Amino acid sequence: MPLIELRNITKTYDLGEVKVHALRKTELFIERGEYVALLGPSGSGKSTLMNTLGCLDRPTTGSYLLDGQEVATLNRDARATIRNRHIGFVFQNFNLLARTSALENVELPLLYGAGLSGRARKKCAREMLAMVGLEDRLDHHPGQLSGGQQQRVAIARSLVTNPSMLMGDEPTGNLDSKTSREVIDLFKKLNEERQITVILVTHDLSVARHARRILVMRDGEIEMDTTRFEEAFQSLHSFETVPSEEKSPRVQSEDSK
Repeated sequence: MPLIELRNITKTYDLGEVKVHALRKTELFIERGEYVALLGPSGSGKSTLMNTLGCLDRPTTGSYLLDGQEVATLNRDARATIRNRHIGFVFQNFNLLARTSALENVELPLLYGAGLSGRARKKCAREMLAMVGLEDRLDHHPGQLSGGQQQRVAIARSLVTNPSMLMGDEPTGNLDSKTSREVIDLFKKLNEERQITVILVTHDLSVARHARRILVMRDGEIEMDTTRFEEAFQSLHSFETVPSEEKSPRVQSEDSK
């Protein structure tokens, strides 16, 4: 059974006089242990698809089975529970608490429903930070860490609940090229050694090149689903330039408001 099954998924944002069709009857199946990159120009629907897969947004129509459970119709609280149990997120801006140590940042997801003692939470957080090479930075606050170290803390935090899926939204967007390579190497290691399903939204082709499967999106649809980077590259660069006023407006996910 696939980890992810999307059938006839649509997402329409009603902005009053304008309706934005961000996803149009999307069908997608992702197996456990896959490494997938989502590519596409601004307004193509890739962020909406990511929000749907990550249970941050509820689709307008269709079915979404995550590990066999229907999640498309769940309310906000139920989606939050699913996210905490099954999905780890890594964002471009790290989203770390500035006045909190690396250890406490990683420990934070375990405060929601894990039922662990304080000692057990700290043990799990230490293990995750050691796994990403930051065992000597436990008490450092984000402002005392480099961008790459902050992203490693964010990755450790995303993994501390032992999720089956790791999702990244432009995870190297604020990093230099050397640090980006180090972070992508870490994603690859987690995918290969721990069999974690990795799904990344990115504009960076050097990041997408490491994925074993690439989805190219256009106008709310998956235009190409390929394991060949060269095909994805050609498809991506076949897009015509669209005037900015014709692109879909940026819309927040329900659970990020």
